[in-house]
Amino acid sequence: MSLYCLIPAKPYAEAKSRLSPVLTESQRATLCRWLLRRTVRLAQRVVGRVVVVSRDRALLAHAKAEGAWGLLEASPGLNPALTQGARWAALHGADGLLILPTDLPRLSVGDLKRMLALRDEACLAPTPAVVIAPCHRGTGTNALLVRPPDLIPFTFGPGSFAAHCAAARAAGVEPVVCRAEGLAFDLDTPEDWKLGIACPGG
Repeated sequence: MSLYCLIPAKPYAEAKSRLSPVLTESQRATLCRWLLRRTVRLAQRVVGRVVVVSRDRALLAHAKAEGAWGLLEASPGLNPALTQGARWAALHGADGLLILPTDLPRLSVGDLKRMLALRDEACLAPTPAVVIAPCHRGTGTNALLVRPPDLIPFTFGPGSFAAHCAAARAAGVEPVVCRAEGLAFDLDTPEDWKLGIACPGG
């Protein structure tokens, strides 16, 4: 199958605002650029084709420098941006889509391979499939693999794990849940930061 990875990214100046009690604006921007670069490189190793969608032209330039496609958001909001990215990927030959945020500092190649393996175990033929990686709180969606790219509506936000599971079943597909520490741990709050990652230098 032709699988694309779609990475949504907020402008550097807006990202990770909830970390402001522990990081300055400059540190948050540095962190977000490091996370973007890391996520793109990991996805390229496993998926190959990577698309970054954002409103930040400088961020898109950084993504292109890493060998990813850069897609400028046509309208505000995470889910509209993902819908735009899914349509773009489908028009460019994708029959499957892995949605991956940048705020997974413990993400590994093995985690991504695990998601792809679960997809293949669920469907030996190229039939519709949904693989969902919940956050460590069990309520959000930290990664989502869908085949085809427009199989279900995207409902990222509060309660998105249950919403994506329900959407998959409404589409006639039993979702497969992928549980792995690297996919479950998202860096969102000062408490998450204290759990430990090294602050990048650039």
